[in-house]
Amino acid sequence: MGASSVADDDASALLRDEHGGLARVQQLLHRYPTVSPAAVLVLSCVVFTLLGNGKFQGWLNIGTILNQTAVLATLAIGQTLIILTAGVDLAVGTAMLLTHLVVAKVFMDQGVPGLPALLIGAVVGIALGAFHGGLVTKIGLPPFIVTLGTFYIFNSLGLVYSKAETLSKEDLGGPNSLLLWTSKRISIGELRITTGVIVALALYIMFGYILARTAWGRHVYATGDDREAARLAGIDVTKVLASVYMVAGLVYAIGGWVQLGRAESASSNSAADINLQTITAVVIGGTSLFGGRGRIWGTLMGSLIVIVFRQGLTLADVNPYWQNFATGSLILIAVALDQWIRRVGK
Repeated sequence: MGASSVADDDASALLRDEHGGLARVQQLLHRYPTVSPAAVLVLSCVVFTLLGNGKFQGWLNIGTILNQTAVLATLAIGQTLIILTAGVDLAVGTAMLLTHLVVAKVFMDQGVPGLPALLIGAVVGIALGAFHGGLVTKIGLPPFIVTLGTFYIFNSLGLVYSKAETLSKEDLGGPNSLLLWTSKRISIGELRITTGVIVALALYIMFGYILARTAWGRHVYATGDDREAARLAGIDVTKVLASVYMVAGLVYAIGGWVQLGRAESASSNSAADINLQTITAVVIGGTSLFGGRGRIWGTLMGSLIVIVFRQGLTLADVNPYWQNFATGSLILIAVALDQWIRRVGK
């Protein structure tokens, strides 16, 4: 009887230790949401290096991954801002395509120079964001429904405006055009990246500072965490939400510029699956779908994870259908992990 009691006590102590260990991990991930995506990114690189038969770790492939990530990472900044306020944007890709088609068409058809054309695209992006923000804040429609509807609206407008034409490099002014500046190659030792990567990185540095160090950034987090509490604290929640959608629209326009350089053309059919990829990058990056928690640098790592998985599985000769399976599994795991992390202290 005594031996059995001792054994039961030992088992209980072991369970308490394990629970305590899990609790500490849970608290760590809650306090530092970028730890999880960083670990996934490192582990993914290690696994694909082992499976890639020497192809994955080469400088050429690393440059390819960074260049492919530039568009996704840029657009994912806007998606992060919206998800931080407990919303979601399903029209990321079509908004980006519409802005970059406007830039290309006014340049080619109206003869507007490069810089004014890009500024027009920025104004269009802000206007699209203001349209979203107005429907969400003034009418009270759910962001999911708003952006689901505008996904089709923006896509149709892009097709009608461009007449479903693809504008080539020559139509955009050739390799020295400002519209294609984001396609310029930069060599860093053996690594070759485009200026689009530099643009994306600069945006992350800027928004990393804005979200962490400014009143607007704090208001964005507060609004997403508890809208009513934020209102009672004196925050103009309506104004914050409207500004978030407008800033996101501007970011999508910049993403359109990066896309012009990436593809060296303008087409209404490019980046067809970028909408869900941005959500995947943000969620994998540790930003909560319930709002109020996450870091912009986690989104950058999430974007890299999405592209690393695609490139790694391709180099490992994995069937494309299984690549989508892997991406979907990542989303489910990330959301389940997020819900577990949010239960800290409950």
